[in-house]
Amino acid sequence: MVATAPQILAIDLGTSGMKAALVAADGTVTGWAERPVPLHVLPGGGAEQDPVAWWTALGEVAAELGRAHPDQMRAVRAVCASTQGEGTIAVDAAGEPLTPCISWLDMRGAPHLRRQFGGFPAYQGMSVRRIARWLRLTGGMPSPTGKDPAAHMLLVRDEMPQVYARTASFLNVLDWINLKLTGRTVATVDSILTSWVTDNRRPGDIRYSPALVADCGIDRDKLPPIVACTDVIGTLTPAAATHLGLPESVEVVAGAIDNTAAAIGAGTTGDREPHLYLGTSSWIAAHVPGKKTDVAAGIASVPCAIGDRYLMTALQATAGANLTWLRDKIVEYDDPLLAAGHVSRDEGTIFDAFDAIIPTVPPGANGVLYTPWLYGERAPVDDPNLRAAFLNISLDTNRSDLLRAVFEGVALNTRWLVGAVDRFLGARVTSMAITGGGALSDSWCQIFADVLDVEIRRDAQPLAVNARGAGWIGAVGTGMLTFADIPGLMRTDRAFTPDPAHRATYDEIFADYRELHRRLAPLYRRLNRPDRSRLPRG
Repeated sequence: MVATAPQILAIDLGTSGMKAALVAADGTVTGWAERPVPLHVLPGGGAEQDPVAWWTALGEVAAELGRAHPDQMRAVRAVCASTQGEGTIAVDAAGEPLTPCISWLDMRGAPHLRRQFGGFPAYQGMSVRRIARWLRLTGGMPSPTGKDPAAHMLLVRDEMPQVYARTASFLNVLDWINLKLTGRTVATVDSILTSWVTDNRRPGDIRYSPALVADCGIDRDKLPPIVACTDVIGTLTPAAATHLGLPESVEVVAGAIDNTAAAIGAGTTGDREPHLYLGTSSWIAAHVPGKKTDVAAGIASVPCAIGDRYLMTALQATAGANLTWLRDKIVEYDDPLLAAGHVSRDEGTIFDAFDAIIPTVPPGANGVLYTPWLYGERAPVDDPNLRAAFLNISLDTNRSDLLRAVFEGVALNTRWLVGAVDRFLGARVTSMAITGGGALSDSWCQIFADVLDVEIRRDAQPLAVNARGAGWIGAVGTGMLTFADIPGLMRTDRAFTPDPAHRATYDEIFADYRELHRRLAPLYRRLNRPDRSRLPRG
């Protein structure tokens, strides 16, 4: 009888819900369980989740894994989490939550941010002097939308003063999960980033900046100690061990937020090796040896799981969300695309339906163009006023043309982003790994290869990328392997190469796409002024 390889219980907590998998050091993912957790959208830009619901869901998925894969569950040696980032939970001295999780979607803190960090001269409501210091020390700056912890904490301070007085620590999503697992209050080098209080100039020595802490408006003792993503932060508490059905001796590795974990799970641990994550939003990320910020393009390298490296991340606001919008808002109730269902972890049935349609339309979507800015854009331009549009529709246009135009529009925006990435990395990207749910579509992978004119290497299990990344971070933290081992363990199922016959078509379309942005951006600024009475929802 062959002994079961040691396993990592990998937690993958996203906005949609709790997932967990059993991951071996070689990257084999055995078992997968998930439970939805609701997002509560509130008036005035609020968005919250119940952290206790996360914990309940984690117990349920762990129990399901134990029933389905008892041998692997008995072989668990460590627990490691990948979670959504930019959430904030105030906890008391006993570690109990005083607030729901204020989600990364929550914008209620924006006016408090401007009050705390205003000054003359200002940019987006914040002092230029402060922005310069943030860029020098951290590599970035708080989002003026109020969507990260720097603003969330001020929201609690200013609008919930009794809660603020009782707060022992402000924790990001990952930090709260680790507190529940170990009883220890810590933040990782990446989870603390968007509190914008750390000096990130030395990758192996991320620490609080006294100047930034003094300026942030939050008491220093409410900010948790910082640890590396690969640090073993303790073993399971008795309560956590019972909750998960594991021994108390199981170690807990600090883990990482989702984009950090995905960069490990994609197998791209070498310098300047990019991957494209294609989910609801998308990003291009690559590990780099130095700290750098491209202010104009909205791209920065920030602390990550690899202790002597940074992670360059270039974020596109909406990618797969465009397909969800098309499916949920445009097709009719009896449409066969709806019958195909949502994205399935095992089958990707909605992409099977799309893939049956896309090849019937030639490159260029019979002249239809689509701009995928459903929720504004982050990079290579930071413009919340941009919106999506179909252009050049005629009486001959059919739904298949629109569908291909959506796929191409996301890829064209990514090509725009790749230009900034090339400049950031100092060399043209010629090959890129692709992962995330959108990689299930053969047609989309080929469109990306053709539009970007690069080889696209597809992850054999793209939906498992965050869990696999958490598993590998846990394996590195417990000494089972090194980050240098990971590229040799990564499995791809297909390489998509650019079709030279389509190059001229997409070069011309890309030029038109850029012109559309130049012409439409001023119009969108006028249409989406705060004083306009009819603003698009979302």
